[in-house]
Amino acid sequence: MQKIWYQITEHLIPVFRRRLSGVDALPQLAVLGLLSGLITGGVILIFRLAIEWPLERFLPGEGSESFENLDLLTRGLLPLAGALSLGLLFHRLATHDRKVGVVHVMERLNYHQGYISIRSAIVQFISGVATVVSGQSAGREGPAVHLGAAFSSLMGQWMRLPNNSIRTLVACGCAAAISASFNTPISGVIFAMEVVMMEYTIAGFTPIILAAVSAAVVTQAVYGSEPAFNVPALTMNSLLEIPWILAIAVIIGIAAALFIQLVDTMGKHHHRPVLLRIVTAGLLMVPFAILVPETMGIGYDTVNETINGQLGFWLLLGAGVAKLIITSLSIGLGMPSGVIGPTLFMGATLGGAMGLIGAQIMPEHASSVGVYAILGMGAMMGAVLQAPLAALMALMELTHNANIILPGMLIITTSSLVTSEAFGKKSLFLTILKNQGLSYQNSPVIQALRRVSVGAIMDRSILRTERHLTVGDARKVLKSEPKWLVVEGSNGPTALLPAVDLARYIEDTEKLVSEEEIEPPESIDLMDIPANRRDVAPVQYQATLEEALDEFESTNAEALYVQRHVAPMIQRVYGVVLKSDIESYYQYRRS
Repeated sequence: MQKIWYQITEHLIPVFRRRLSGVDALPQLAVLGLLSGLITGGVILIFRLAIEWPLERFLPGEGSESFENLDLLTRGLLPLAGALSLGLLFHRLATHDRKVGVVHVMERLNYHQGYISIRSAIVQFISGVATVVSGQSAGREGPAVHLGAAFSSLMGQWMRLPNNSIRTLVACGCAAAISASFNTPISGVIFAMEVVMMEYTIAGFTPIILAAVSAAVVTQAVYGSEPAFNVPALTMNSLLEIPWILAIAVIIGIAAALFIQLVDTMGKHHHRPVLLRIVTAGLLMVPFAILVPETMGIGYDTVNETINGQLGFWLLLGAGVAKLIITSLSIGLGMPSGVIGPTLFMGATLGGAMGLIGAQIMPEHASSVGVYAILGMGAMMGAVLQAPLAALMALMELTHNANIILPGMLIITTSSLVTSEAFGKKSLFLTILKNQGLSYQNSPVIQALRRVSVGAIMDRSILRTERHLTVGDARKVLKSEPKWLVVEGSNGPTALLPAVDLARYIEDTEKLVSEEEIEPPESIDLMDIPANRRDVAPVQYQATLEEALDEFESTNAEALYVQRHVAPMIQRVYGVVLKSDIESYYQYRRS
């Protein structure tokens, strides 16, 4: 058994890592995608149980969302007490430990190659459960995405995988989380690539699809195969409804722009104490909880009632507007709430309200309220996240109805265009990142460099050697025919020397000794002989080509030696990378 474990750790895993450093390691990525989906599916099950179990026992009535059945005093005190508890928790945490949600995942991808800590996952789990259980206007999908990305990243870190693979694992975790939350694997895949990664790659699709499918299987084993909402058979009655659908798209596009603007405006107070901001968000929630209790919690019970036409116009309009206002204010002030669930709530209620108006205007042609509610959900999600394809896929999977595609494409693209072009709003997540003084680089060059590790292009034909060598030692060094000599100094490698320059120096010296009959040198100083030496700096084996280029810029080095920690205080050098190698590789891949 010990021998088998030795073979796995010393031979199989290093080969696995080496293959993953390239861009075309599909079999290895597929295995990682399956593992990521299974792990994320299990984590999301625990997360949902942590939310539903206390609510089912605490709330009167059936289910875990019946906040409306609480008495007025409890409805007012519950979100305030929850906000105070969350504020105290975040007050005790360091600033970098307070960051949670999809925005934090995007930040870690852009600035830290997808490395997410276990501490961050624990904070997200606790805060995600607390926001929903305490009746804040919150969703569970944002925290679920963070948890899926975190545990997938932690798996990659534990296996010491290259950074390009950890980035793919983070995308797998995001897709698996959405798939497990809504039972919508296709929209999970598109969400991960359109919203989080902001790129589509053939190599990326396979592991992300496998992650989404395996996570859906895990949750279906516990919750069944039904989607998150009870959607009846829906169809658009007449093409004459298209003008009204376009009008609704404009209204929802305006509502989405207002939502993003309110989050942006409140986010400008991020320099104020976190305890003050979160308690203020709790205080703002109190009147909404008392007057419009439908805004409390996730609100999927209200969404289901809207889809099935069980709510009146004024309740739908009031709940939709109230949800928009309190959710945007809360998120802007720093409440660790998910945003995907609230966008679906807002879209369903506002779309349902507009559907009732349409039924009054043209009763003989108008479709059911459920059709407009579903279309509103897709339109609001697409406009707020600027992810029209993910929103359309979500509509298809939630309804299991191909008849929704035509009006869905129309309303989602129109509302997204109104929000982005008429009002100049970017995705909510990019807006929050910008508010924090951060950006998200997604140029084609950066994306290409992030997909490949230095291990894929490094030159392994190297030999580490001391600076001072005898002629005999120099000959032994050249006997193994390395391309590069890594010259050791007192604190590690100090220079890179072409082996051919040393060979030429020995040949010239021998010729000089024989012609002029002088004494041969006792030793050779590799830092003194005529040679094309290059200053070097270290780069970790897991680093991507983007990180390597950043290292070149920050150190002004002419070459990087690729190293990895193999034991405490021991670094092993695996190869060297020149800046020209990175440029040549990118040019080759592009052509």
